[in-house]
Amino acid sequence: MNLNRKPTKEILPRFEALVDDYIRELDGLTMEQLHQKPGDGGWSIGQMYQHLIQSALYMQLANAAKCLQDSSDPALAPAGKTEAGNAVYAQGEFPPIRIQVPPSPQYTPAEPESKEALIQGLKRVVARMEELEPTLANASLRLGIAHPRFGVLNAEEWFLLVPMHYRHHLRQLDRLKQEMAFHA
Repeated sequence: MNLNRKPTKEILPRFEALVDDYIRELDGLTMEQLHQKPGDGGWSIGQMYQHLIQSALYMQLANAAKCLQDSSDPALAPAGKTEAGNAVYAQGEFPPIRIQVPPSPQYTPAEPESKEALIQGLKRVVARMEELEPTLANASLRLGIAHPRFGVLNAEEWFLLVPMHYRHHLRQLDRLKQEMAFHA
């Protein structure tokens, strides 16, 4: 095994357990609670779940898969993280700060239609992670795709971003439940 590689095989079971925790959280919430917005105008819990699913499937894991394709793809660039990217990967987690972006049709997630849709979305993320993980051992560490804040990330780094992102949003989930006095 390359010493520069992260133990993705070890990370996957922990990620699956984290997703199970997210699914268990849904048991104690009604659809009304999932759609309830906090007083600061931020996302509802349901929108946060949608964001986790969509960003994993359509950005993070999609970019990991692109990095695994033909190295002559013009979308690929020499890997190299920004200072923020180096810090996040060195710590293995996002800083404990709240990140807010202005509402927009492109970025603001829709409210979920049902809890079952959220559960199925979370399970699709796990399935895609399980599918991609074995292919990472052969992935180039030198080529990647640009992340808007972290620089050019290779396939393994895009893959590792998913569990970091899910852990980061646990703080948001806790904050939203406290703000809305949920006792899930």
